[in-house]
Amino acid sequence: MDKNDILEKQKKYLFSCVSTYYDEPLVVDHAKGHLVYDADGKEYLDFFGGILTVSVGHCNDKVTQAIDEQTHKLQHMSTLYANEPQVRLAEKLARITPGRLEKSFFTNSGTEANETAVLLAQIYTKCQDVITLRHSYSGRSYLALSLSAQSSWRLTPNVVPGVHHIANAYCYRCPFGLTYPSCDLKCAKDAEEAIQTMTSQGRVAAFLAEPIQGVGGFITPPKEYFKEIVGIIKKYGGLFICDEVQTGWGRTGGKMFGIEHWGVDPDIMTFAKGMANGVPIGATIATPEVADSMQGNTISTFGGNPVTCTAARATIEVIEEENLVENARVMGNRLREGLNALKEKYPIIGDVRGMGLMQGMELVGEKKQPDVEGSKRLMELTKNNGLLLGKGGTYGNVIRVAPSLNVNQDEIDHALGVLDQSFAQLGL
Repeated sequence: MDKNDILEKQKKYLFSCVSTYYDEPLVVDHAKGHLVYDADGKEYLDFFGGILTVSVGHCNDKVTQAIDEQTHKLQHMSTLYANEPQVRLAEKLARITPGRLEKSFFTNSGTEANETAVLLAQIYTKCQDVITLRHSYSGRSYLALSLSAQSSWRLTPNVVPGVHHIANAYCYRCPFGLTYPSCDLKCAKDAEEAIQTMTSQGRVAAFLAEPIQGVGGFITPPKEYFKEIVGIIKKYGGLFICDEVQTGWGRTGGKMFGIEHWGVDPDIMTFAKGMANGVPIGATIATPEVADSMQGNTISTFGGNPVTCTAARATIEVIEEENLVENARVMGNRLREGLNALKEKYPIIGDVRGMGLMQGMELVGEKKQPDVEGSKRLMELTKNNGLLLGKGGTYGNVIRVAPSLNVNQDEIDHALGVLDQSFAQLGL
């Protein structure tokens, strides 16, 4: 099929809610490393990686070889049977995750991982109430949509009781009109009153949060934030669920997992996306006592699949062997310096934030009004100029920059050059 055939069949046979970037959707034909090629053969430098999912480059040779070898040995077994790739991956996670996290449950996506985590916390604490943050995104199931706090993604009313959204540490748009650090972390301390006034009997099952909000626009809390709010949650009997779906596997630079920058050990942690370099997988890991509280029958038909577990383990090995956590830090610093320079040059960039290779630019007009149209135009320009980026934020005005962890200096500089060119073409 040519490009027009593909787009026509997509429109006819897929749900209309399956949205795509760009006025003329990009039809991807093949990819290798950090380069993507469309159906017409045009080359693009990919700085979004399928929503922070291609962590070690498209069709990475080592990961691809591991997948190929496993497909010739054993392609599928449900969780009713044990298999070596599943237990080897679980053992690896227990060794590299922070704190006392030890026992894993594998699924197919971040949505399922978060569902599992919340259910587990509710069972362990014998409480239903869950605290999460405004601007968050947790997935597309009923519970995950109820946990998410962006109206554009919530397709139905909140049908799951006991979910409470509190103010996030969105310093650029502080919900309390304060300025860090003189704010005294009002956003974190407000959690105590939220628990006292909104929960049943002043108890809470869990606090679920991303270290850096992904779909929310790479909102990055102050360094003291998590210790303060997790302390409050613990005071009222709750667990801390850390959603590492986007921040995990070295993405934030210098640490394997995002929450390690804040010095807090989660009781439960969830993964997906970059864990297997694009092969569908989700995982929930918990401390032994929390994990063991879930009794009775449960099953995951595709969870712990030998092929996906092999892909995940191979991806982690590439990250470790090639020292990509450190590369994400070094290249992330270079990227951040370049984005800060663009901010000084172009007033439309109101804020630059993030960590490592997870950097966002919030585009604004006068008085910090979200510039949604400018964001759309910039996305079109960068695409035309051969660079693929992401877009997010509650208002749709945050450009998300997130290349694979093995990106190099020349690619960072090239992407910054394309951004400079594209901002200049905006004419603002």
